[in-house]
Amino acid sequence: MNTSFPVPLSGAKASTLLWTDEESIEHQARNQLRRVSELPWVHGVRVMPDVHVGKGATVGSVIAMRDAVCPAAVGVDIGCGMSAVRTDLTADDLPDDLSGIRSAIEAAVPVGFQSHKTPVNVRTLRVGRGWDAFWGRFTDLHRGVRQLDTRAGRQLGTLGGGNHFAEVCLDDEGAVWIMLHSGSRNIGKELAERHMSVAAKLPHNADLPDRDLAVFLTGTPEMDAYRHDLDWAQEYAARNRQVMLALICNAIRDSFPTRAVRFDDPISCHHNYVATETIDGLELLVTRKGAIRAGAGDLGLIPGSMGTGSYVVRGLGSEQSFFSASHGAGRRMSRSKARKLFTEEDLIAQTQGVESRKDRGVVDEIPAAYKDINEVIAAQTDLVEVVAHLRQVVCVKG
Repeated sequence: MNTSFPVPLSGAKASTLLWTDEESIEHQARNQLRRVSELPWVHGVRVMPDVHVGKGATVGSVIAMRDAVCPAAVGVDIGCGMSAVRTDLTADDLPDDLSGIRSAIEAAVPVGFQSHKTPVNVRTLRVGRGWDAFWGRFTDLHRGVRQLDTRAGRQLGTLGGGNHFAEVCLDDEGAVWIMLHSGSRNIGKELAERHMSVAAKLPHNADLPDRDLAVFLTGTPEMDAYRHDLDWAQEYAARNRQVMLALICNAIRDSFPTRAVRFDDPISCHHNYVATETIDGLELLVTRKGAIRAGAGDLGLIPGSMGTGSYVVRGLGSEQSFFSASHGAGRRMSRSKARKLFTEEDLIAQTQGVESRKDRGVVDEIPAAYKDINEVIAAQTDLVEVVAHLRQVVCVKG
């Protein structure tokens, strides 16, 4: 592997820099990156070491645009991201059998397609502020989702499925951490798909190389509507993680009734989102799809797979990368290929020592389906510094 990054992507029109070897990127993903670079509104593209194929735009890419936003460059899980908190527990405090802690987390936080039977009482939970104003904006969202208010309320504080997870981890000093990965659940997906449908029909997108790369333009009602709903969904995702983290922390407290467990201030970061930022001296719209902001001093979370550990990092403020870093290990094969290639026995072997599901339903999340998280971190030493390395001992998946 080339250890001197970034390198330019061959055949790209706008400036496109890679923090990985071009040859290591699958052919379809390279073509996606080139098509994005051809969009007339693109100032530049930055490609993280966890890059892989996505719908329209690759996962693991950062796109800075002039007066335009491409919904596919955000993704359908608007605001998806990570949260983590260090506790004052240590490895010595944990029981030998961790199944009880896993069960306590699963009882507190619905996973997969499940929801809370009634919305979480956030006031009793004492988490966050501005809830009335937040929910009051629901009636201003796209008219196609307004009947989903009950579902959105019950899904707040739920994990979802796929690569979403909640974990108990140990750092190298033996401190216990709680970490989770989730986003805006069904309401974010519904909003994203409706706005993507609107964008695809706009006249200025008629001649694009890929209709999935349809954009909204600044100063149009379609852009205003998308940004309004996008901002709400990003806030929903952040609040969803905030509620889940509080529920899990309560479950951890209840698991240690003889002592008062304390928690540090949490770390949280989006990795599917839009922000207005100054890049190369210009005010641009920056979309990160499978990438975190890594401005100087920004704390971030870069997870691996369910058996390989994760990293807490601090951004170094690289202007070259548009102040960004990777969001995780990144898939090295599709879910369908992983299900064909691996068995439950493989999953059991690769998640040895982790209290987790080990059944056929999560074989597509097997560590071998992901890139090596240590190599991903090594490829971006100019973007982030490692604050802590975490090794999961409990992993809850949908």
